[in-house]
Amino acid sequence: MTYQHRAIIDTIPGYKQGKPAPEVQGQRSFKISSNENPFEPLPSVVEAIRQQALDHINRYPDMRGWDLVERLASLNGVGPENVVLGCGSCEVITQLVSLVAGPGDEIVYPWRSFEAYPIIVAGAGAASVQVPNRPDGSHDIDGIIGALNERTRLVILNNPNNPTSTSLGDEEARRVMEAVPSDVLVLFDEAYFQFNTDAGTNVAMNLFREYPNIVVAHTFSKAYGLAGLRVGYAVAPADVIDGMRKVSLPFAVSDVAQSAAQASLDVSGELEVRVKSIIGERDRVVAALHSQGWDFAEPYANFFWLALGERTDEAAAIFTQAGLSVRVFSGEGIRITIGEPEANDIVIDVCQQLKTQGF
Repeated sequence: MTYQHRAIIDTIPGYKQGKPAPEVQGQRSFKISSNENPFEPLPSVVEAIRQQALDHINRYPDMRGWDLVERLASLNGVGPENVVLGCGSCEVITQLVSLVAGPGDEIVYPWRSFEAYPIIVAGAGAASVQVPNRPDGSHDIDGIIGALNERTRLVILNNPNNPTSTSLGDEEARRVMEAVPSDVLVLFDEAYFQFNTDAGTNVAMNLFREYPNIVVAHTFSKAYGLAGLRVGYAVAPADVIDGMRKVSLPFAVSDVAQSAAQASLDVSGELEVRVKSIIGERDRVVAALHSQGWDFAEPYANFFWLALGERTDEAAAIFTQAGLSVRVFSGEGIRITIGEPEANDIVIDVCQQLKTQGF
C-alpha cells in the first residue's frame, strides 16, 4: 500500500472464505468448505423472523440484546452481566483481543487453528505466539504452557479445534488453567461444541465456575444453522463483559438475528435431531474412510481433516473435479465439512480414488 498506514497491516493474512460449489457439467455440486449446516432453516425460525423482525428493520436493534442475553444467561446458569452478544463468535473474540492486548503484548494459541486468530491479533497490534499442534492435530499443552511469559495477555484454546476437529481433554484444559496467572484471561472457543461426542472432553462452562479468568465463546452459526445472520455470544466475568462492550461494534447484532436465535432456542429438540443426524453422517464417513485405509485422528466437529502435506493441492483438484469445494490449506491438508448424504457419498468415492492413487 502506498498511503500512510499502520505497518502491521501489511503482515495480516487476508481471511479466505470457503469457495462456493464448483460448476461441473452434468452433475450436482456441493459446498463443503465452510462448516455450514447443510439443513435449510427450520420453518418455525423463518416464521419467527417474519413475524417479529421484518416489519421494523427500519429501526435500530436493541444494542445490548437484553431479551436474548437474559435467556442465554439463564441457559448457562450465569447472570445477564456475564453475557455479551457479537456479530458471530468471531466478533466477540475480536472484542476480547481488543480489550486485553496491544503493541508489545502476546497472545498464545495453537496452530494450525482458526484462521481468524492471527488476523484479529495483528489487527490489535499484538503479537501471535503460535504453538504447533501435535502430529495428530491436537493442542500441544506442554508447548502452550511453555509459551507463557510476562507479555502474555490471552491464551486461546479451540475445542473442537478448527480445522483438525480434535477434542481438548478436561485434564489438559485444567493443566492450562493451573499454569496461567489468574489475571490473564483464557478463551475457550467452542463454536462446534454441540458436535463433540468425546466422553473426556472439556466443558468450558464447568471450568468457568471454578476459575476467575475464563471466557467462553459460542455461536449460532454452526449447529443452529444461522451462519448468514451472524450472531454469537461470550460468557465471561462481569468486568470483562463491561470491557468487551466498550470495544464492540455498535448495533452489530441485528434484530433479525436476535429473533432467529430466540426462535432456535425455542425448538432445541428439533435442532438436537439435526445435530445427531450430522454426527451420524460424520461417523458413517469416518468409518468408510478408515475401511479404505485412511489414518487420521477421530473428528469431533461437523468436519474432518486430511493431512496431505505436499500433495494437498493435487488432492483438492480431484475434489473439485467431482463437484466438491473443500477448504484447502496448501502444503498442509484439507478440511472437509459433513454435508448432505449425497455430498458425503461423493466424499467417500473421491477418498477411495485418492487411495488408489497412493495418497
